[in-house]
Amino acid sequence: MKNIYTILSEIGIEIPEEKRTEFDKSVIANYQTIAEVEKITTARDNYKSQLETAQNALKEFDGVDVKELQGKIEILNNDLKTKETEYQNKIADMEFNSILDGAITKIGAKNAKAVKALLDLDTLKSSKNQAEDITKALENIKSENDFMFTSDEPFQNPVRDTGNPPPNGVTKEMFAKMGYSERLKLKKSDPKRYEQLKG
Repeated sequence: MKNIYTILSEIGIEIPEEKRTEFDKSVIANYQTIAEVEKITTARDNYKSQLETAQNALKEFDGVDVKELQGKIEILNNDLKTKETEYQNKIADMEFNSILDGAITKIGAKNAKAVKALLDLDTLKSSKNQAEDITKALENIKSENDFMFTSDEPFQNPVRDTGNPPPNGVTKEMFAKMGYSERLKLKKSDPKRYEQLKG
């Protein structure tokens, strides 16, 4: 790149030495280098590009009712909250039913549906100690409705023949009324009598 003094001398203008310092200050104050101009031009083009991008994005909203759009967004948010609540409720129901079914099986209910009908399910669902409260509720039902549950005893209220009592006090009629667990206990305690009654 040519020096400014060279350019001026080529067209017949000479700057005296004593004036050059003052001349340089004037040139610097009033003119910019090519690099500076290019920097400004690049920045301008960048801003112009950003502006065009923003304007194009805004064009996509031409004719859109902003209030209507906000309403739709609100509806979508409410739908999401509703779905989330439904999902959480389903999980809570699954967990509750798992605890309840396990407790009913453990206590030996003969008919789970019949026992559930006697429970206050809504109160138990809202309990903070579900497992403990379910167990207490089932124990109360069992104490009042013992016939709905299998017995831990080999047989309930045995009736003995006063003339000639059978071994173990179990008659064929009693054996016929026994549940699976009761028969299994009899088989373990007296296999011979079990086979006699079974035959």
